This record gives sequence, C-alpha cells and structure tokens, in this order.
Amino acid sequence: MKKLVLAAALSAAASTAFAGSYAEPVIEAPVVVEETAASSSAAGVWVPLVLLAIVAAVVIAD
Repeated sequence: MKKLVLAAALSAAASTAFAGSYAEPVIEAPVVVEETAASSSAAGVWVPLVLLAIVAAVVIAD
C-alpha cells in the first residue's frame, strides 16, 4: 500500500513539472525605431549672432 501511495505521489509531482506545452514558442518581430530628421538647437543661435553682428556693425560705423 505504501508503494502505491508513493507511486501516485511521484507520478502526480512529475506530471506538473511541465508548466507549458510542447508547442513552438511565439517570437515577436523586433521593434524597429526609425529616426526622423530632428532639428538641431543651433537654430536658436542665429538670432543672437545676427544681433551681435548688428551691434558690431554699429560700433564699427561710429
């Protein structure tokens, strides 16, 4: 009787060892991120440079 209970317990424990199935795993396609042409922050430099050029032109003209 003890061997029967032990065999039943071992077979129950062995059957729950597989959490998944034998099916092929589904592998998703990798995510591709396309970079867009980002404007640089150098565009904000033009206004101070133009103002500096105007001030320099006024100082040189005097």
